[in-house]
Amino acid sequence: MFSSHGPSVRELAVQGLSSVERGYDLLAPKFDHTPFRTPDRMLDAVEETLARQREGGFGSGLDVCCGTGAGIGMLRRLCRDRVTGVDLSAGMLAEAGRAHAGDDRVDFVRADARALPAGLAGRYDLAVSFGAFGHFLPAERPALFSGVHAALREGGVFAFPIGAPIPVSSPVWWAVAAFDAVMRVRNAVWWPPFVMYYRTFPLGGVRADLRAAGFTVETVPLERFGRLPGGAPRWRLVLARRS
Repeated sequence: MFSSHGPSVRELAVQGLSSVERGYDLLAPKFDHTPFRTPDRMLDAVEETLARQREGGFGSGLDVCCGTGAGIGMLRRLCRDRVTGVDLSAGMLAEAGRAHAGDDRVDFVRADARALPAGLAGRYDLAVSFGAFGHFLPAERPALFSGVHAALREGGVFAFPIGAPIPVSSPVWWAVAAFDAVMRVRNAVWWPPFVMYYRTFPLGGVRADLRAAGFTVETVPLERFGRLPGGAPRWRLVLARRS
């Protein structure tokens, strides 16, 4: 799963025993060599789908929890104007800044996504997020979604991929359930907590919280990833609009 340039087991252990912010500061230099980085295949599928949503593209773009900036290039192609990446980790932002150095259309802001700066309000037409929602407990979603809603202009879109539920019969279900259980035990006995869970972001609850924040919500299949035997898409793109 990890390349020779990725973190060692010891480095991952140190990260896992740190806070979320400190853990990602430590992991940042090697993050793009881990399976935690959003795959290009996913970025391409989302870009293709969003390009069909609005003729002429979008104005300004916001990447919420941008990490090392994997989604910034996608936003630059979709958006005509400024693109901003927001993340809590200074280390991740430093890597993103190096990756996009000299691009005068891109800027980065260090902030907690649960409390986005007031200066971002009403500035964006498209917001995206990839792979970060496991870091937010269900009770924190309203603040997260309300902040993104405030950052968007009227008619703006908040888009992110979400996978189909994993069947209990799958070994993957048991693997992620075990991981979540280990993280709950770790957070019960060790401080500071490291919030990262795989099964706390179900579509039904997410849709309800988005609507409560003022969005209208639809989903679009990401056909590049195929469908389950029953016909449901393996991955969907959530399109939450500030209407």
